Amino acid sequence: MIRVLIAEDQHVVRGALVALFQLEDDLEVVAEAASGDEVVAAARAERPDVAVLDIDLPGRDGLAAAAELREAVPGCRTLMLTGNGRPGYLRRALEVGAAGFVLKTAPPDEVIAAIRTVAAGGRVLDPSLAVTAWEMPGNPLTPREKDVLGLAAEGAEPGEIARRLHLSAGTVRNHLTSVVAKLNARGRGDAIRIAREAGWI
Repeated sequence: MIRVLIAEDQHVVRGALVALFQLEDDLEVVAEAASGDEVVAAARAERPDVAVLDIDLPGRDGLAAAAELREAVPGCRTLMLTGNGRPGYLRRALEVGAAGFVLKTAPPDEVIAAIRTVAAGGRVLDPSLAVTAWEMPGNPLTPREKDVLGLAAEGAEPGEIARRLHLSAGTVRNHLTSVVAKLNARGRGDAIRIAREAGWI
């Protein structure tokens, strides 16, 4: 029996996934989570074989939850199931150790087959996304630039970013200028858009 944890914040979608998986003789849903912050505690309590995580979870996003889960419950493998088919997210999912990446638009039998493959130690990647991600340039931003741009994307102004990251306002402005130049962006808003589409923030 494959023990499954499902993390999905939309109740209707999560309920549909639970119902779908419970129809299979070899799948058992042992835990559910509505936010990324609940994933590790649920996995520690129930010890699932596979965690099926949405990327866009409230609190910790699915990618952050996957990274934490890998450290906290190494026996649990992760399958990202997302409506967000950006190649950058696929790359980030692989970086945090996800064993699979499937779109929510995939047929139900493909999702179930992906869970079985991941549980058996294999990998499952959406083929079209894998090719695009392979051809994409790597993330040109430094970790600090990602931090600065991520806070800017949340609406924080340079002064607030400086306080939160313990930097000077001038250093923050320099980072933002560097980000805009590296991404060939028209400005801060365009840089945020480009980085989000690539899955870099």
